[in-house]
Amino acid sequence: MRSTAGPPLTTHLPIDRNSRAPLYQQIYEGYRRAILAGHLRPGQRIPSTRALAAELGVSRLPVLAAYEQLLNEGYFDGRRGSGTYVNAEFVGGRRAALAKSPTARHDEGLRPFRLSAPALDQFPRAAWARIVARHAHAMPAELMGYGDPAGYLPLREQIAEYLRTARAVRCEASHVLVVSSSQAALRICAATLVTPGSTVALEEPGYPGARVALSVPGAGVEHIPVDDEGIDVEALTTTTLRAVYVTPSHQYPLGVSMSATRRVALLAWAARTNGWVIEDDYDSEYRYVSRPLGALQGMDAHERVVYIGTFSKVLFPALRVGYVVVPPRLWDTFLQARDAHDIFSPTLYQLALTDFLQEGRFARHIRRMRDIYRRRRDALLAGLARHCRGKLTVHNADAGLHVPAWLPDGVSDVEVVRRAARRGLAVTALSTCYSGTTSRSGLLLGFGGADERTLDRATRTLGDVL
Repeated sequence: MRSTAGPPLTTHLPIDRNSRAPLYQQIYEGYRRAILAGHLRPGQRIPSTRALAAELGVSRLPVLAAYEQLLNEGYFDGRRGSGTYVNAEFVGGRRAALAKSPTARHDEGLRPFRLSAPALDQFPRAAWARIVARHAHAMPAELMGYGDPAGYLPLREQIAEYLRTARAVRCEASHVLVVSSSQAALRICAATLVTPGSTVALEEPGYPGARVALSVPGAGVEHIPVDDEGIDVEALTTTTLRAVYVTPSHQYPLGVSMSATRRVALLAWAARTNGWVIEDDYDSEYRYVSRPLGALQGMDAHERVVYIGTFSKVLFPALRVGYVVVPPRLWDTFLQARDAHDIFSPTLYQLALTDFLQEGRFARHIRRMRDIYRRRRDALLAGLARHCRGKLTVHNADAGLHVPAWLPDGVSDVEVVRRAARRGLAVTALSTCYSGTTSRSGLLLGFGGADERTLDRATRTLGDVL
């Protein structure tokens, strides 16, 4: 139900008649800031143009002009005969996405089944500590100031070499942008690629963090269904569609890999429409039934793919280093957006990571972790078969650090998560990865951060909960 208009809104509209800014612009900016700051609620009714003009003591013309711009950019929602409201679809949708996000809370620590948790107990801490200490003691003065927004050049060279050889990515260091995380990369993509009046497409079900990060005031979001071949490219028919976010190597959350046919079709769509594909390659290093699949970006002959990766899952999350491979024609705008985001990434960890890559430690770590994660995945599957038989069905366990599983009809995954949390399990509800009212009940079970014995105990507890 729509809420009624609240108290007078002049506190949000500090009109300054001595300002050089036109009245309509002051009204527009006042409402825009109030909406983005959350002072105005989704669905809240806005005074009529006549009532606001009387309250402010101005003519209706600047009020009409401001309302028209706010309606065009999606901040307001106007219905004939009903009035004007704060757009619940945009503002409320963004807050709902935040509320539904399955991102683990900090107090979940390393509890069994937590998503995105790597095997921190297996990280070569001693070698890493020596590298960090070496650079901390000997960091020259020129590296202690503000760094390059693009990132430390030797690190960018190492990242480019790794991506060319391990992920079949077409890139040079000159187009590798170092960022703090894949989430930061998505925010930079939003600032650069998504404009008011345009639309961005997301996978359905998909990564809730992308849903939040790619929401832009005045822009639309379209959710495209995913099947066993990946995103349904034929459903990309919206004329205002500007960018498509995909996880082709290991779809989040369902785990499928995008077929070659779909990959070709998606790249053809981008070339035909001058659209952009945002490829999130978040954990493709770990594949258990075949060799790791090459990146979609490596197939792109028209430079329409923005490629995102991170070291959070292959090393450790607190490192806070990710990267973007930017198409050459977008480099300047991406660099400006990155500079505006947080200027540059911490230099000390960039120096240490450069050595970690250059000395071959990173490649050895990846090879070792593939065997460890395969054993942990097998332990999870064995435990589910032993303790949860008939209570859930594993959907895909070919790659990555989590397993999706369906629950029987009528079983609420949200209720299962709530009860499992009481028993010390950090299970994630699959339904939180759907944006609409239609979703499927299931669980996402991370296995990277727990050893085999812990996973066996955890599956027994999960069976009791179910």
